[in-house]
Amino acid sequence: MGKNHLHRISAPKRWAIHRKELKFITRPKPGTTKLENSISLNSLLKEMLNHAKTSREVKQILNSGKIQINKKIRKDPKFSIGLFDTISIDDLKEYYRILINQKGKLTVKKISKEESNIKPLKVMNKTILNGNKLQLNLSNGHNIMTDKKDIEVSDTIIFNLEKNKIEQVIKLEKGAIIYLINGNKIGHVGNLQNIKGFRGMQDTMISFMIDKDKFETLKEYAIAIGKDKPFILIENGE
Repeated sequence: MGKNHLHRISAPKRWAIHRKELKFITRPKPGTTKLENSISLNSLLKEMLNHAKTSREVKQILNSGKIQINKKIRKDPKFSIGLFDTISIDDLKEYYRILINQKGKLTVKKISKEESNIKPLKVMNKTILNGNKLQLNLSNGHNIMTDKKDIEVSDTIIFNLEKNKIEQVIKLEKGAIIYLINGNKIGHVGNLQNIKGFRGMQDTMISFMIDKDKFETLKEYAIAIGKDKPFILIENGE
């Protein structure tokens, strides 16, 4: 039981689940996302979307091939789903994205079919390879190759899941619209005002505005999601 399940009471705090009604919850398979930032497909369908009441019902739904994660059919109930992943159920014309709310819980946001085709990914590192190709190490643990030489660490790429290509690059710079994925303002959308670099042990800080109020946090807690408007549907207060 321990290998495939977790005690609900000790499950990651970011999971928005009922912790006392049942004893166990499905453990997502190890993937590129940390356990606390991911949830199993089984738990998604039962706990977050309420499309099934039992694991048997989940298996029936998945075996029908009607559930797509990031535009790929997934049938494993233990498949790991994380931040910014998209869920498509074409038969029901339902489309969702995984976000983090202002209580620090993973949540699902209903989106349009068009938006389900894209996923924002933060550039964590980059390497120049033979042939002058650029390899990007992304926030979802994947690597991609590109000819775009102007992409920097901390930029966001808007990746088209259907066309399997970079659709847009958003710079983490003054004026960018940012989404906070950690810290005191987790789940909020703000406008980046300044990036403050420090030498030594301190991490780089940023200042940003939410409405008319100014805040500071670590640069690593922010991901750029747009310039004039967000590329993905997120609203403060959710």
